[in-house]
Parts: sequence; structure tokens; C-alpha cells
Amino acid sequence: MSLLRKALKNGEFGVTAEMAPPKGIDFSHLIECAKAIKGRVHGVNVTDFQSAVMRTTSLATCKILKDHGLEPVLQMTGRDRNRIAIQGELLSAGLFEIKNMLALTGDHTVVGDHPGAKPVYDLDSVGILQTAATLMDGKDMVGNELKGKPDFFLGACVTPRYAPLEVQILKMEKKINAGAKFFQTQAVYDLDTMREFREKTKHLDCKVLAGIIPLKNVGMARFMNANVPGIYVPEDVIQRIKDSANNVEIPNGATEKEVKKLKAYARVQEGIKIAGEFIKQLREENLCDGVHIMAIGAEENIPAILDAAGL
Repeated sequence: MSLLRKALKNGEFGVTAEMAPPKGIDFSHLIECAKAIKGRVHGVNVTDFQSAVMRTTSLATCKILKDHGLEPVLQMTGRDRNRIAIQGELLSAGLFEIKNMLALTGDHTVVGDHPGAKPVYDLDSVGILQTAATLMDGKDMVGNELKGKPDFFLGACVTPRYAPLEVQILKMEKKINAGAKFFQTQAVYDLDTMREFREKTKHLDCKVLAGIIPLKNVGMARFMNANVPGIYVPEDVIQRIKDSANNVEIPNGATEKEVKKLKAYARVQEGIKIAGEFIKQLREENLCDGVHIMAIGAEENIPAILDAAGL
């Protein structure tokens, strides 16, 4: 049984963190960040060509993290592989004893760094879950017997802030029927969204980890509000980020570059503080079964977020 599955089954507050493979083969920074959270999280999600950007594969990165003593969560999208390749990748994950898998449909290639690449989408997230469940039963998608079968704790994604929310709940039900046991949500910044979501999904047999993306600056918050479906950063949260930079003590004689650096650092630290406070509130009100921290290019800040949350 995977560490993540065991923790959630036993009623522990689950904690996962997201890490993106490098664009290249230098893993030194990722390994350093991973070691800093070893023993503090129940799983580390490894993104699968996140935002359709070419990188080292999720599977190879999962193997490296596992070799360094962490529990990886393999992410698998349908964008880049047909059903043959997906099954082969999942069997390979099973061979490496990777025990967690999160199924995603995947962003279209036009938004990535290879916009001319041909998208596949042979299977969507539900189809990937069904495929994994079939392999776990010892057969491939056309019924051929396997010589040895993998065992996965299957997960999927959900967006708690959605109108109408019933559409997301229907999708959750389909994914649960396909084998999903846990969900990691889109980033959430307000308690009311999670209160409503918790109430309307309490009948579902699954665990929910609330998505946490620490804010780095005001521009990031404004951009997500305007461009990322399902994300809403309240104005009072944005104001806190803004005020943190305005309240920085500037040493006499500081250069313009030094002032900008001090203000940027203050914003990042306030974002970490806000994330920690929000995790504490979610936990106190029992609005989720855990959290999924997505530091997005600042994985070195994950330990500080855990500290701020008391985890």
C-alpha cells in the first residue's frame, strides 16, 4: 500500500507537493528540493509535460525521486500518447513500483513550446483511469492476460469553483466509477468555495486534497483571476500581497535594484504566510482531507509553506 493511500485511509491530513521535471537532464536542483521535504509529505506529484512544455518525462523523474526515498505520484495525460503507449508507460511504472497515478486529459499543444506538435487525445482522464484499473485486474485493454500486474492508488483532478458545480460533481462521479480514489483540486484561495464544495460532495466515496498555489506577486494573482478558469483570488488577499511590499523597510543608500529585490522577497514571503494560514483554516474546519502544494517553479519554498502551515 502506498504511503499516500495509507495516510488517507487512516484519516491523516494528507500532504502532497508538485515538482516539475527539468528541461534537460540536470536534476541537481530538483533532487535538492526533494530532499528538503523528504519525510514531510506523503507524495510528490511529478508533472507530465506541464502546460504542454517539453521536459524530461514524468516516469523517469518519478524513478529518480523514488530512488532518493520519496513517494512519487505519476501524472499521466492523454495528450501525447495513444492507448498502446499509455498502457506501456503504466506497466513500466508498475515495474518501478510506483504506486500512485493521477490521470489528466492534458493542455493542448498550442499553448506549449512546441505548438506544431500533433496532439493525440486517444484517451481522456476517465479513459486513462479505466485503463489503469484494467491493467490492475491483470489484462490489457483488449483482454490479453498480463504476466504480472501493477497496483496503483488512482487519482484525478477537480475544480471546486465552477458554475454550475453540479457539472464538476458529475465528472467526479464518472472518475470515481473509473477507479479514482482521491482528487487534487484546482488552486483555492477562499474558504467559502471549499465549504460549498465539501457540502455538495460529502456523499462521494473519495478523498479530496485542496490545491494550494502560493502567490508571488500581485500580477500573478490578477493574471490567474483573469485567465485561469476556476481560480479566484479574493481582493483582500491581493491587498495583503500589495501591502507587504509597501511596508518593507528600505535601508539608507539602497539602490533601485536592491529595493526591487527586497519588495519581491517580501511579496513571496507574504504569499507563503497566506498559504500556511489557509491550510490551517482548511484543516481546522475539516474542509478537505489534505492539501496539494503547487509551488510552480519555486519548489525550494515548499518547506517554508509546510512550516507556516504547522505541518
